[in-house]
Amino acid sequence: MQRRTLLGAAGAAALSMLSPAARAAGLKPLGSAQAFDYAWLKGAARQLASAPYQPHGAALPADVAALNWDQYQAIQFKADHALWADEQLRFQVKLFHLGLFFKRPVRMFEVRGGRAQELAYDPAMFDYGKSGLDGSRQPPNLGFAGFRLNFDTNFKLDMAAFLGASYFRAVGASKQYGLSARGLAIDTALGRPEEFPDFTDFYLERPDPASGTVVVYAMLDSPSVAGAYRFAIAPGDTTVMDVDAALYPRKSIERLGIAPCTSMYQAGENDRRMANDWRPEIHDSDGLAMHTGGGEWIWRPLTNPRTLAFNAFADQQPRGFGLLQRDRDFNHYQDDGVFYDRRPSLWVEPKGDWGAGSVQLTEIPTVDETFDNIVAFWNPAQPLVPGREALFAYRLHWGAEPPVQPPLARCVATRTGLGGVVGQPRPYWSWRFAIDFAGGELARLPAGAKVEPVISVSRGKVEITSARPLDAINGYRAMFDLVPPDGSTEQITLRLYLRSGDRALTETWLYQLQPPPAAERAVG
Repeated sequence: MQRRTLLGAAGAAALSMLSPAARAAGLKPLGSAQAFDYAWLKGAARQLASAPYQPHGAALPADVAALNWDQYQAIQFKADHALWADEQLRFQVKLFHLGLFFKRPVRMFEVRGGRAQELAYDPAMFDYGKSGLDGSRQPPNLGFAGFRLNFDTNFKLDMAAFLGASYFRAVGASKQYGLSARGLAIDTALGRPEEFPDFTDFYLERPDPASGTVVVYAMLDSPSVAGAYRFAIAPGDTTVMDVDAALYPRKSIERLGIAPCTSMYQAGENDRRMANDWRPEIHDSDGLAMHTGGGEWIWRPLTNPRTLAFNAFADQQPRGFGLLQRDRDFNHYQDDGVFYDRRPSLWVEPKGDWGAGSVQLTEIPTVDETFDNIVAFWNPAQPLVPGREALFAYRLHWGAEPPVQPPLARCVATRTGLGGVVGQPRPYWSWRFAIDFAGGELARLPAGAKVEPVISVSRGKVEITSARPLDAINGYRAMFDLVPPDGSTEQITLRLYLRSGDRALTETWLYQLQPPPAAERAVG
């Protein structure tokens, strides 16, 4: 705070360091400009990690902290104050006000000619509407909650946004937000409060006028680690982000999550436990896809479990993973407000050798669609060493489809329900699985081709198995019943793929079933 007060006195002298468009838009500097590049940011993060963690930012003014949902939504950034709005660039930046869930201020810098100039909070940037907030009473170093990026195809629509802790989102061709990514996940699903690192400072590098890529740098900080991030963001039908992360741990981290993806799954074709809404399906993503270092393609449908579920899929040098929305049929959702059929998928493409580790998936019970309850990330087997730099690089793909597809048939639907033979008494409880595959060789198989399901389960008995053509999708449907071995609710792992002879025809379908309590296993 003292440093900001001191530098604030130099604000008028530093005005010339802002771009002409920034000055024209009325953006004000805070402090003086400083030399900046990614090497400097990594050095600053290393130095930050060498000292005990200090929560960043001061307490919010009482009137900002008290904003409710409607009041906060009433605050709108003025488009004519956007960074680079008058420079004929392909990108513009608009800032989020603090308040509601976003109580930790972040600092915003414009990087121009190798120098970074902090932007001051200015009430002229915002239309406060019916919020009841008086912007002129706020301090000039109040800070911001985050920012959104707009592209020249439509400056009124977001193509990416960074807001809250280390969360960020992007859109593809549908221009529809959905799941989120994070800078880092720490101690997810460990039976104690999860640690959420914050992006504390953003550096927005002025792009060349014709460039279709904008570069954003960020400082990350938390009790366990500090870090420096570089995002090269290129919008398109699939928006691509090249991410470089340099991490400097302060202490040992039990469960580290690299390239975390965060999504929501309430109900779908395979899990109707919370299907209490008039809409048939409610989810941002319907499955976790993995392309292993050994070349196997795996599809794991998501669920809304009764209790927290955690899975780790061991791998070495993974080729990619992500949370996908494969189901694009509006009729399956019937949502004409938020359009779940248009939600983007997010594919993580590692760059370089990530070594040994596991893709880890956490599914948390949820009662409605307002909470993200799905988390997937890479957990390296080699723990980070306090005081030692750790580097990770990867590419994020936001769009309808991942950049790579399995050469085999894909799972396009998973349905579940009560097992047994229709019209005959059920002597015991079983659970039916119907898994549809399409693509690959399936549509070209000759009539009468021998196709069989290869099924394995960790517990219980499999019965009533079949694999038959399904003309409606030009593919095949595999079906089987699972009979749990006892009244236990212990999780059961299932695995299935289709083959013809010794040749695999489909990707591998994985599933985790948590059988209901014995009292809920009605058979009639």
